[in-house]
Amino acid sequence: MLNDQAAGLRAMNSNQTTSGGQKPVRVIAVSSGKGGVGKTNVSVNLGVALSKLGNRVLLMDADMGLANVDIMLGLQTEFNLSHVLDGNKTLQEVIVEGPVGLQVIPAASGVKRMAQLSSMENAGIINAFSELSSDLDVLIVDTAAGIADSVVSFCRASQEVVVVVTDEPASITDAYALIKVLSRDYKISKFRLLANMSRSPAHGQQLYEKLARVCEQFLDVTLDYLGTVPFDHDLREAIQKQVPVTVHRPNSISAKAFESMAHKIEAWPVPQGASGYLQFFVENLFHH
Repeated sequence: MLNDQAAGLRAMNSNQTTSGGQKPVRVIAVSSGKGGVGKTNVSVNLGVALSKLGNRVLLMDADMGLANVDIMLGLQTEFNLSHVLDGNKTLQEVIVEGPVGLQVIPAASGVKRMAQLSSMENAGIINAFSELSSDLDVLIVDTAAGIADSVVSFCRASQEVVVVVTDEPASITDAYALIKVLSRDYKISKFRLLANMSRSPAHGQQLYEKLARVCEQFLDVTLDYLGTVPFDHDLREAIQKQVPVTVHRPNSISAKAFESMAHKIEAWPVPQGASGYLQFFVENLFHH
């Protein structure tokens, strides 16, 4: 039954991206080897920066059990993905609007079963996405940290995997472990690296080169450089105020860094064929 359902959704997605004349949706997973490196803050600000450029952006909180995208944005969310799975709300009904038109799908926090979804529950999410009425240009998936099954699934299903890393041994080691698992076990061969909380752009570039050398020496992968977010007091202040720095201090050095990376993302090759948010969840279901 699940295979039939997936095939039907794939056909629907093909119609949306071809006969419907809509361009394919970019699906970007933002991940990190360890927590505490600012991954969610990166997801939020990249989403806002892309929205400012005129893209229709949907940000999904995929840290199912420990969600905090809504907290970062200072949003009051009454409903989330757990209500969709329970059948009490549609996906459209739980989507909330953030700054600059950014659309957000909140997840639950402190709900153990949300971190252990079954294949049938994933199928429920697929059905929910098929009912979305809004058109999208970019879907950003803020995954959990680490190499849990859910992280692997979301990264496999995305067209682009952005790995957030800081210049500390644990972050670098765990980022390498994440890339190693995804490349060795799941044949993902291309990653984008974002250096966060760097002392300077040169420092971020050096961190990228350090990790890229090791990855390309021992793994069959390509590691591209997305950019650096420098350590910035304006960014810290924005986090405390629960407002993205790209809104709170748009002329700050960190906001300008996110703006620069958003322009880079727009220049990435457009996904080919029937790809988008339906295919994203179909592939996730196949993995389970």
